Amino acid sequence: MNFAPEDRAPYSAIADRPRLTWPNGAKVAVWVVPNVEHYEFLPRPSRVRDPWPRSPHPDVLGYGVRDYGNRVGLWRMMEVMDAHGVRGTLSLSMSNFVHYPEIFEACEARKWAIMSHGMYNTRYHWEYSEQEERDAIHESMDLHTKLTGRKLKGWFSPAASWTFNTPDLVAEAGITYYCDWYHDDQPFPMRTRSGKTLVTVPYTMELNDAVLYRHQFEAQDFANWTCDAFDTLYREGEQQPRVLCLALHPYIFGHPHRIKHLERTLAYICGHDDVWVTTGEEIADWYIANHLDAMKAHLGWEDAQ
Repeated sequence: MNFAPEDRAPYSAIADRPRLTWPNGAKVAVWVVPNVEHYEFLPRPSRVRDPWPRSPHPDVLGYGVRDYGNRVGLWRMMEVMDAHGVRGTLSLSMSNFVHYPEIFEACEARKWAIMSHGMYNTRYHWEYSEQEERDAIHESMDLHTKLTGRKLKGWFSPAASWTFNTPDLVAEAGITYYCDWYHDDQPFPMRTRSGKTLVTVPYTMELNDAVLYRHQFEAQDFANWTCDAFDTLYREGEQQPRVLCLALHPYIFGHPHRIKHLERTLAYICGHDDVWVTTGEEIADWYIANHLDAMKAHLGWEDAQ
C-alpha cells in the first residue's frame, strides 16, 4: 500500500497547531548536520544515474574532491564546533566508520549522534524493490549496532534516493525519525502501514551547502542566510517554537576559505538565549514524549500509532 502525501503527513497550518515547547523554554531547536559520507572510487552500476558522470571511471577529480572532506575538512569543522560546544548529528554513510576508524573514534569521543545516510553515497535506493531496500536499511542498522552498541534512531536516504516504501521500511525497522521530507519547521508525525511511530525532523535543502554550492553561491551567502533564517525562527518561536537545521558537507565547508563563515554562524546562534543546540535524536525523543499524542489528536487520528 502506498500512502498519498495527504495521508502520510496530512496538511496542518502551523498557526493552528497546539503550541510546541522545547526544554527550558527555548524558542528554537538548532541541529548541525555534517554529512560525513563515503563515495566509492569504482561504484557498482546504478539503475538510475552514474555517480561519476563527468568522465569514464575512475573519476579521480570527483572522488578526490569528496575525499578531502574525510581527510581534512571534517577535522577542521570539528575544531570550530568543539569551540562552541556544538555536538553534531552525523548524516553518515555507515561504511565511512569502517574505512576511516579515526573518524569513528573522534565522533564517539565527542558523543556525536548518528543518523544513517545509507551505506555509501554512491548506492542509490531509487528503483529498489521493497526487499532490496529493506535489506539495505538493515545492513546499515546492523553495522551501526555492531560499531556503537546503540539503537539507530534516524534515517536520511543515501543521496536523498527514497522510494514510496522508505517511510514504512524505516518505521518497520524501529527507526523513529526520518529526514527525507523537507516540509515543515517542526517535527511532524508520519503515517506508516505498520502503525509504528515515525516523525519527520526538519532537515533542509535550503540551508544546505551542497545545494547552494551547485548553484554557485558561497560560504558567506550561506552564513548570511542562516543568520537571517535564525532571526526569523527566533522571533516566531516566541509564539510557536521551531527547528533550524544546518546541513553541511566537510568536503565543502571544511575548506580553509569557508571555515570562518561556519565559525561566524555558530557564534551568532550560540550568542542568543533561549536556544536549544541539540541533536536530531534529542529533538525526536522530546517531541515523541511530549507532543506526539497531542498532535495526533489535533489531526483527528483515531488509530493510535
